[in-house]
Amino acid sequence: MPRDVIILECTEAKEEGARPSIYVSTRNKKSLRTPGRLEKVKFNPYLKRRTLHREKR
Repeated sequence: MPRDVIILECTEAKEEGARPSIYVSTRNKKSLRTPGRLEKVKFNPYLKRRTLHREKR
């Protein structure tokens, strides 16, 4: 299977002491464009704004 299931967790909520939002996504194992952890800007409903979400391992 060339795709991995990953968990994206909010980074800004931890700094503010709020509850972090969690998203589940997939990523291509063989892609050379993303060698490190995946980062996406997603909506955090607890902070009511778009925040940076980083891959959790």
